[in-house]
Amino acid sequence: MFTMGFPIKVCSICGEQFELRPEKPGFANRCWDCSASDEVDPLTNEPVDIFERKTQSEVNEARRSAIRDLLYRKDS
Repeated sequence: MFTMGFPIKVCSICGEQFELRPEKPGFANRCWDCSASDEVDPLTNEPVDIFERKTQSEVNEARRSAIRDLLYRKDS
């Protein structure tokens, strides 16, 4: 049995690919990170620009990857 996946789109702002899912908020031509325009930096109380969000996203992905590698690596 073949199930259809969600369509893959390219964000018009950052150029990253994302799945267009009905339960995710945002625009159809923007990824979820770029659609979250009302995000505010808790330290400065100023809006976070798109490049800062992208940088934070990349840092978080690297952190998750490092933790995953530490937890699931095979001791040799």
